[in-house]
Amino acid sequence: MITRQEQKIENTWKLEDIYSDDSQFEKEYELLEKELDHFQNYKGKLEQNRILLEALQAYETINYYFGRIYVYANQRNHQDATNSTYQNLSGKAQLMAVKVSQKTSWFEVEILKLDSIDHPELKKYHRFLEMIFRRKEHVLDEKTEALLARASDLSNTADSIYSMFNDADLQFEDCMDEMGNPHPLTHGNYISYMESKDRTLRKSAFEKLYKEYEQFNHSLSAMYYANCKQALFFSKEHLYNSTLECELFSNEIPLEVYDNLIQTVHDHLNTMYEYVQLRKEILGYESLHMYDLYVPLTPSINKKYTFEQAKEIVKEGLKPLGQDYINLLEEGFNNRWIDVYENKGKRTGAYSWGCYGCHPFVLLNYNETLNDVFTLAHEMGHALHTYYSNSSQFILDSDYRIFVAEVASTCNESLLIQYLLKNTEDKEEKIYLLNYLLDQFKSTMYRQTMFAEFEKITHDLVNQNEVLTSDTLNQIYYDLNKKYYGDAIFIDSQIQYEWSRIPHFYTPFYVYQYATSFAAAIAISTKILNQEEGIVDKYKTFLKGGCSKDPISLLKQCGIDMSKPDAIEQSLEVFKQYVHQLEELIHEN
Repeated sequence: MITRQEQKIENTWKLEDIYSDDSQFEKEYELLEKELDHFQNYKGKLEQNRILLEALQAYETINYYFGRIYVYANQRNHQDATNSTYQNLSGKAQLMAVKVSQKTSWFEVEILKLDSIDHPELKKYHRFLEMIFRRKEHVLDEKTEALLARASDLSNTADSIYSMFNDADLQFEDCMDEMGNPHPLTHGNYISYMESKDRTLRKSAFEKLYKEYEQFNHSLSAMYYANCKQALFFSKEHLYNSTLECELFSNEIPLEVYDNLIQTVHDHLNTMYEYVQLRKEILGYESLHMYDLYVPLTPSINKKYTFEQAKEIVKEGLKPLGQDYINLLEEGFNNRWIDVYENKGKRTGAYSWGCYGCHPFVLLNYNETLNDVFTLAHEMGHALHTYYSNSSQFILDSDYRIFVAEVASTCNESLLIQYLLKNTEDKEEKIYLLNYLLDQFKSTMYRQTMFAEFEKITHDLVNQNEVLTSDTLNQIYYDLNKKYYGDAIFIDSQIQYEWSRIPHFYTPFYVYQYATSFAAAIAISTKILNQEEGIVDKYKTFLKGGCSKDPISLLKQCGIDMSKPDAIEQSLEVFKQYVHQLEELIHEN
């Protein structure tokens, strides 16, 4: 593998667009420290509109400097974690994050003490202040809030113990392939084994992985129960009826969104059963098992795509979004927004990230596969969402919520796959593409909703003063797998332990947003492909919205109302169409 120094500069991101060199980082770091010290002068004086305005402007500046510092330092570290200079810069950025939190923590508390804010010069901050004031009924007296703030350090204990156990302590036995050869098993390579054509290897990896989780089942159950209890404690203390209500309120999401998702997916489980039956038929197994759910239904497309070819394919696939969108794509492609290839010490995977006042950046580990082409489209969806938002909103209104974060990326993937399906005559390639898309539905719409239902059931039990034992958790999760996947698959007993390997469960009621974002994206991309009048402009208005409106209102601009089940219904109907399309292809002579 090449070193960072051996990368061609045109294949690397241009972080100099944030700071021309590291000395500029150091200068702005010092400026931020001075701004934080100066910010303390406003404490206790916010009842004066002039002082409040100055404090809000200073808060803007703090957020601007901190965003640049944090992104630059961490992205330098992500490009080569072996570089001690950038290890140090990243460490400094982490320390600054703590300092910013400590030195600005009083600000919202004092704003909430104000009776009313009505001044024309504060109009710019209306949305920011509105989001603070909507929490007012859930903010307690200063002494109690201070006590809860000190106790909040304890709230992460279960998560910290779980992370240490899962990431550092847990070790797996080697799994065996059909030739009897051993293979090391880790969290990182487990999914690749589940996608292997070697069924013996898949079965072995599945059994070896869950053997370890079974061994620690009682301890893991206690960790999960403790996390549910701490979440409920802080929710109740802040006058919410449940953890679910607390988490959804903080993101401005109505409770019915959660319930609609689960109920609507329940209403369409028959389509999942059809897909599982079709998977069983295509693979030719007498009995389909849980370790057969991820293996591709056709051999991988061995065709290689250079990065130049990938960029052209993505541009063609996203043409329905209009020339201005394509122009922005080209700007990113041609001006080093993207760090393209793997090198020693580079962070794995892919992401898009950026700071206000500069274009976003994309990290890839491009390897010339079709999946890498989809990843490029996906991450550029995130990047352009950020670009539109930052270009249209001021800094405190620019950061869009997690609820809508996956809409733009998934919309891009949906448009791209439709383009590829339309432009290939190769049957195997069509099957591969349909399999790719159906697996996205299975993993996101169905599996994440199953996770969401598991969370709802278990947190409701805690809210009813029930104890979550290992037997209770295992049975709930096993029964949900039976419900979601149906009778065409054998539900292996080991799957009852899968809940204990999902780290997202330690951030309560987070995963449902993957499913809702996916549903919204499929609904929007369908409208775009059907050339609904005005939809592209409406979609771009959504992309420009940041957090200037609540997530439900932002999506309504595209004619998508996530407070109702319609968009979820539409996306699951699309899933049904693709299942039938795959079935027809398979049965063609």
